[in-house]
Amino acid sequence: MSDQDQGRDPSRVIQLIMTLRRQGITDGKVLGAIERTPRELFVENAFEGQAYENNALPIECGQTISQPYVVAFMTMKLEVTDRMKVLEVGTGSGYQAAVLARLCRRLYTIERYRTLLKEAQKRFDKLGLTNVTAKVGDGTKGWPEQAPFDRIILTAAAPSMPENIIAQLKTGGIAIIPIDVPAADGGGQLLVKITKTDAGYEREDLLPVRFVPMVEGVAREL
Repeated sequence: MSDQDQGRDPSRVIQLIMTLRRQGITDGKVLGAIERTPRELFVENAFEGQAYENNALPIECGQTISQPYVVAFMTMKLEVTDRMKVLEVGTGSGYQAAVLARLCRRLYTIERYRTLLKEAQKRFDKLGLTNVTAKVGDGTKGWPEQAPFDRIILTAAAPSMPENIIAQLKTGGIAIIPIDVPAADGGGQLLVKITKTDAGYEREDLLPVRFVPMVEGVAREL
């Protein structure tokens, strides 16, 4: 048993994987990455007992760690392979990044809260995820210095289609993005899949979601 497996209850992990299968997560590599990523490492101590429940949980800075189903669904729809360069906007706890890092060649992740990024980096180091490059920055700008990317994932909801971030995709690349739905169309948020083409991009609407909003700039912290 590795250090990262110390204290894990295998039955809780198996139960979560079975739940995800029942909800339609069929990609064995995605399920394997989630199974090998100790979610209890990414939640606050007060919520450690709920780490393998299929719920979103609060983390520092008023942010959240996404529901395992949403992480699994977004990862599956991203269609990542081990030769790909991936951008994540919104590191948060680092959980989504840790899952993706097990599937791609290189992951670049941006977080606007220095506090969150510092803790996420500690977790990456503890798990030996050496293919993750993380920085504090304005996620609304993407990471143009490292573009183009094979895949892009946003873990905060954009107010509208983020054209400048999509522009950082390679042709044929895929982005998974939560986007605000105008009140006139019912409001809320919708998860969309964007495939970049020679002519622009193709959009596929996936499912309603609830994410924290994507905010411009780097956060000012006490």
